[in-house]
Amino acid sequence: MARGSAFARAALAGNPSDGYGGATLAVVVHDFLAEVEAEPATAGSASPESLLVRATTRRFERELAPGAPPAVVRVRTSIPRAVGLGGSSAIVIATVRALCELNGVQIHPDDLASFALAVETEDLGIAAGLQDRVAQAYGGLTFMDFRDGIYESLDPALLPPLFVAWNEAAAGHSGLPHSDLRARFERGDAPVLAAMTQLGELARTARSALLAGDREAFAAAMDASFDARRGMLALDSRHVAMIELARKLGAGANYTGSGGAIVGCCRDDAHRTAVTAAFVDGGHCAIAPAVTRAS
Repeated sequence: MARGSAFARAALAGNPSDGYGGATLAVVVHDFLAEVEAEPATAGSASPESLLVRATTRRFERELAPGAPPAVVRVRTSIPRAVGLGGSSAIVIATVRALCELNGVQIHPDDLASFALAVETEDLGIAAGLQDRVAQAYGGLTFMDFRDGIYESLDPALLPPLFVAWNEAAAGHSGLPHSDLRARFERGDAPVLAAMTQLGELARTARSALLAGDREAFAAAMDASFDARRGMLALDSRHVAMIELARKLGAGANYTGSGGAIVGCCRDDAHRTAVTAAFVDGGHCAIAPAVTRAS
């Protein structure tokens, strides 16, 4: 029996510029994860049945381990579905890790991220970028500069107290807004091009703010990342309302991805406790996420 896992992901700043030569800052959230078990079998199968697992297994056998025996792959995930916490990419990453362990294959985090992205974009036709896969491949807190091809692991202890909130009734598939965004970018849509440039700079600003211990500048970069998204995309009013609630409560906030979950930064632990309670009182799910260094 071989095992692999991957945690949920929360983008902090710069998203969704990862597929457009920008930069992002993201952290994995240890409260939620996808876990995969794999063992040799006479015929391959996935339990429960999963297009993600099937596509991952086929590409693994084709590219990373030609001639590998079939495997039974079992998946469990606690990542909330379709709220923008990297649930699908976590399943792919966890499956690759389990298959690598089963077949004695070593894979660098950069290659793991690229492989996982190819499974979704090339094999399944899902519009996506590298951010989720890089964050989950590296673990911890990662700054990603896609203009210069730099992935940098940072100490999560630099982060101010964070909260993550979502509403399961307002879940949305992230592929839909990304698909339209890609088409507009390729047409040379001026607002989209300008926003992607701005988002990349905001991620760099957020990184610098963390290293300088400037929480106000970091919160401002999160806020501005959301504002740039709002300036180029039509957003679900229920998701926007969560951002507005966070701001009303004095927290900086941004989308974790494109499914509706948000992530916010607070002044201190007491402020985070109050903000989290306000979201729960408002009918949302909210947690103080566990974030640690990459293992």
